[in-house]
Amino acid sequence: MGDRVGRTAAETAAAVRAKEVTPREVVAECLARIERIDGRIGAFRKVRAEAALAEADAVAARADLAELPLAGVPVAVKDNLAVRGESHRDGTTATSDTPAAEDHVTVARLRAAGAVVVGLTNVPELCVFGTTEGVFGITRNPWDPSRTAGGSSGGSAAAVAAGLVPVALGNDGMGSLRIPAANCGLVTLKPGLGVIPAGIGQGDWFGMAENGPLATTVEDLRLTLGVLAGTEVRRSGQPAPRRIAVALRSPLAGVGVSRPYTTAVREAAGMLARAGHRVRRAEPPYPLSLGVTALRHWTAGTAVDAAGLDRARLARRTRVHADLGRRFVRSVRTGDSRERLRDRLTPFFTEHDVLLTPALARRSPAAGPWHERGWLRNILANTAYSPFTPPWNLTGWPAMSVPCGTLGSGAPCAVQLVGRPGTEAVLLELAEELERLRPWRRTAPVAGS
Repeated sequence: MGDRVGRTAAETAAAVRAKEVTPREVVAECLARIERIDGRIGAFRKVRAEAALAEADAVAARADLAELPLAGVPVAVKDNLAVRGESHRDGTTATSDTPAAEDHVTVARLRAAGAVVVGLTNVPELCVFGTTEGVFGITRNPWDPSRTAGGSSGGSAAAVAAGLVPVALGNDGMGSLRIPAANCGLVTLKPGLGVIPAGIGQGDWFGMAENGPLATTVEDLRLTLGVLAGTEVRRSGQPAPRRIAVALRSPLAGVGVSRPYTTAVREAAGMLARAGHRVRRAEPPYPLSLGVTALRHWTAGTAVDAAGLDRARLARRTRVHADLGRRFVRSVRTGDSRERLRDRLTPFFTEHDVLLTPALARRSPAAGPWHERGWLRNILANTAYSPFTPPWNLTGWPAMSVPCGTLGSGAPCAVQLVGRPGTEAVLLELAEELERLRPWRRTAPVAGS
């Protein structure tokens, strides 16, 4: 038991294709680890034990088993995406518990590639906040259970970091992939517009939200991205020296950045410079109004998603967020403020190929019942620790989180890489360089595992 714990998705799929192990054996071991560990982590809202084993047997019987890129790989799905036969609750009892008739397209693509959905992961209510807790429980960082895993894809990130699954599906509307990935020592990429089908909530938060995987290696990230995109994420060709801008200043005025995160950026910059890239300090021309723009879009997206739900079943912080956002929905729909931001930042990305920043400003808040706390307290906590992610949802440009260094607690630290539209391959190549130059620990040492 456990000799496959910590195996990557690529390794697992290769073993299944070679018939060294069956999909049922892989999934059964995964389910046993979830049963043993998840009570302390809170990654899953629903575990599909019987259904997953049946689906593993169906994968084993497929005539195309030897060609499946994710043959027998257990995956977890964020609980705001439809999984056939299961309800998706979006972190709240205000949603319907009626089982979905069809898979979301991303889930369907994972299954077509041979993956087995073992469960749906916890999210904060309506996926609004950068911490994961609510009526379905509190999700903790496997590296430091006293802290939140982050959000809103916190359950998916915790599941991968704890070694419960090799990869998981999440999405990112204001940092909801990158924030928990940074907390939990994972690598992830929020792709640019149109790379992976969205279809999240009631309109993808005006086109700002994108689906993507969480993984422990860049190889697994690249593999799963290709499955979700429906096409291989090809390398850009001969690796060339990139013009990399290094920025340490928070995009949001008045938010400071703690030393571990600035140190991580300097270390990553040094590694990339020694690898031959042209690295220099340069701060993007963030507008002073960025915080207001982000808040307007953030709350308006929630207002749209909350429309038609039973307000009495929503937490107070969600109600306040949605009430504020309703007054902004019409103006946000025009996209004018996002276009102005793109126009302002485009010249910077003409001079630089990639932007390197801290992934977060400080470690995540303590795990706890944030859903029972006031709206302003939640807003301040979220803003203070995750100011670097929202600009790239507003622009719609690709951005990723890459582990780099550690915090004083021993939990992972991380940096963010940002590129122009269409540069996902470039970001992945730089992440591969960082992984090769400074490999990170892939699975948290969860007690009793």
